[in-house]
Amino acid sequence: MKSRRPLRRWSAALFAGVTGVSLCIPSAASAAPSYAGAEDNYAGSQIAKNEGVAGSPNIEYTAAAQVLGHDVSGHQGAVDWPAAARAGAKFVYVKATEGTGFTSPQFTQQYDGSYGAGLVRGSYHFARPDVSDGAAQANYFIAHGGGWSKDGKTLPGALDAEYNPYGETCYGKDAAGMVAWIKAFSDTYRARTGRLPTIYTSTSWWKRCTGNSAAFGANPLWLARYNNQVGELPAGWRQQTIWQFANSGALPGDQNWLNGPAASLRALAIG
Repeated sequence: MKSRRPLRRWSAALFAGVTGVSLCIPSAASAAPSYAGAEDNYAGSQIAKNEGVAGSPNIEYTAAAQVLGHDVSGHQGAVDWPAAARAGAKFVYVKATEGTGFTSPQFTQQYDGSYGAGLVRGSYHFARPDVSDGAAQANYFIAHGGGWSKDGKTLPGALDAEYNPYGETCYGKDAAGMVAWIKAFSDTYRARTGRLPTIYTSTSWWKRCTGNSAAFGANPLWLARYNNQVGELPAGWRQQTIWQFANSGALPGDQNWLNGPAASLRALAIG
């Protein structure tokens, strides 16, 4: 009988070689970005954690020349829209997407339901500059509910730029890199929809992560500051379009004032 030892030695060598090669192949799972907790990342969730909540304005401060609204996400679950309208809501922003891998499971109920209750509504995107470029995220947002139509009932889509819930505050970008990322998102959204997106942020985050860039003054500003005054605005803006003044109140989700009367709300929707 012939010996099988050479075959065994050859098989062992081949196995060792294949094993060595496999160790060089990166794991797809380890490279995938995390969206853990994405349903609970909403406009201001990280601002409240990082900047705190210092009260809210007396309603008389703004009631005469402002329009009351709110913003919601999957964090609120299904919303009773007729009740929100009865409580005074005139407009709402609804979270649609995050990064290029998450869509809110409550988006349809919230976006369509608010429209059915007579609110002017828009959608927003939670920015993830750590997972893909700005253009890719604008396209993802538009493909999953972030579009705009000139019907007088739809607000321009909003980009939620705030503290990173997954790691480093500025998503690993320096100021120039963050400005370029936001510009790519804004330019792509405008090219696709004809509207500049609203930019949601806080002055503190904007200073830290964009170097207080003044490059986006043409975009509507949705400012987050939970206090009794609007306070300092980011560079480039002379006034806010919307002020998110409290993270809870009479309406579901965060509380907002549009800076102007009802005609201003229609103007923002029409473009």
